[in-house]
Amino acid sequence: MTQKQFYLKRLALCSVMIALATGLSLIKVWQMPLGGSVTLLSMLPIIMLAYFLDIKWALASAFVYSLIQLALGIMTEGVLAWGLTPMSLAGTFFLDYIVPFTLLGFAGVFSKKETTGLCFGTVFVMVARFICHFVSGIIIFDIWCPWKNVWIYSLCYNGAFMLPELIITTIAVFLLGKSGVLNRIKKLVER
Repeated sequence: MTQKQFYLKRLALCSVMIALATGLSLIKVWQMPLGGSVTLLSMLPIIMLAYFLDIKWALASAFVYSLIQLALGIMTEGVLAWGLTPMSLAGTFFLDYIVPFTLLGFAGVFSKKETTGLCFGTVFVMVARFICHFVSGIIIFDIWCPWKNVWIYSLCYNGAFMLPELIITTIAVFLLGKSGVLNRIKKLVER
């Protein structure tokens, strides 16, 4: 395989997986009132890319996915209509979209241990994503906090969609890993 074919194959795989992740992100099992939702395994394709490819490709794909999620957040969730200041809006773009979704590219870091490592990587990136949303809730969305303690509010609000998302995605990764599907696909990708 030539270098050009190698790159085209990887580019095609990344494009398909990003498109699949984007499509799945539109299937919302549960939508929170101010952004955030439980989706039908929308992060699984990006996590799979992190397992199949090296960190450079995984992070690049996750970054592209984050930009698509930002665009969808602007168009479908009305992020621009939330009445945020320009500084808060920039913070939202980075802490709620670009950074947390790009972090998904790190899911394959522990994948040498196969299923166990990939499950650990999935939990790791999902917790990192939660931390981004949690910090955003404390420093940006404190204006909408109906409680006295913004920390607890952010923990409960972001935990309400991130915990189910973490559990569902980790179970799917575990089942795909144990069934051998991920390894069979990875062998096809490496050819």
